Amino acid sequence: MASAIRVNQLYNRILGRFPREISLAFAYGSGAFKQLGNDNKDNMLDFIFVVDNPEEWHRKNIQDNRKHYSSLAALGHHRIAAIQDRLGAGVYFNTLVECESRLIKYGVVKTDTLVQELINWNNLYLSGRLHKPVHVIKRMQNSALYNAIRRNQQSAVYTSLLLLPEQFSEEELFITIAGLSYSGDFRMVVGENKNKVANIVKPNLHTFRKYYHDMMDNTENTHWNKQSGTIEQDCNPAAMFSHMCALPKNLQRQICRLVGSKTEDHLDVMRRLARDKQCKEYIHKGVQRIVATSSLSQSIKGIFTAGFSKTMTYSKQKLMKQWQGGRKKR
Repeated sequence: MASAIRVNQLYNRILGRFPREISLAFAYGSGAFKQLGNDNKDNMLDFIFVVDNPEEWHRKNIQDNRKHYSSLAALGHHRIAAIQDRLGAGVYFNTLVECESRLIKYGVVKTDTLVQELINWNNLYLSGRLHKPVHVIKRMQNSALYNAIRRNQQSAVYTSLLLLPEQFSEEELFITIAGLSYSGDFRMVVGENKNKVANIVKPNLHTFRKYYHDMMDNTENTHWNKQSGTIEQDCNPAAMFSHMCALPKNLQRQICRLVGSKTEDHLDVMRRLARDKQCKEYIHKGVQRIVATSSLSQSIKGIFTAGFSKTMTYSKQKLMKQWQGGRKKR
């Protein structure tokens, strides 16, 4: 309890260094949550700040925290906000920032952009982060944002059920959910620990259960035995079709493109695919296509928003973590 209080106090002190106009702020990643093989005591802390007016927020932040930005800040807050929203995944990161005796990285995203991403899975970048546990520091009343967060999690459940067999463990469910946003990410080949997804889930099973137990209890065609930790689902075509109809629109589009029919109605495509033995493969490839594009474009964008020196330092840290994870596995 005392440790949790200290963490909350630290996060609030950090948040106090930034402009107040934030509708949602949360910490995520290895600095906020335990990961196997990764001592998070001195890890960089990762934050996302959701703001209604990025131009005004960046104007104030550049004025107060100019050193956080690369040379792009010379373009002015209007251009910074435009770069944020129009390039990559709609988020602008400042990294390797010294704050309250810790190194932090923080991303800024427009509220409306995040809501649309959570509903449609335009890039599965921030929506993927919100499939996993986050530490909410500040939340303002915004029903559209709250509903979008819940819908995003439900979409992760439906997608994962389509990828899983008739019987599986709750740990397999959570690993599938947590792994969606890493599927197709080139950084899993270069820069990330190959065991990253399992290392995220295993020490945080209790938190994942809290996130998803009510959704699973209310998802048709599934039964979760809490005592044994096993889940059973119907994989008949009707159940598969029902889940596919609930997928985010962009994922539905990607799946239909993969099937290859340009004239057939997308509902007819999914109804036919629900009877196809390769259904799971198409779902998986659809997710991969979304992630592959956004992960690359956001990483390229990060080189400019962070600056060359910080990019090299950050990349070196990632490679070291990958190497250390490989050594511990051996």
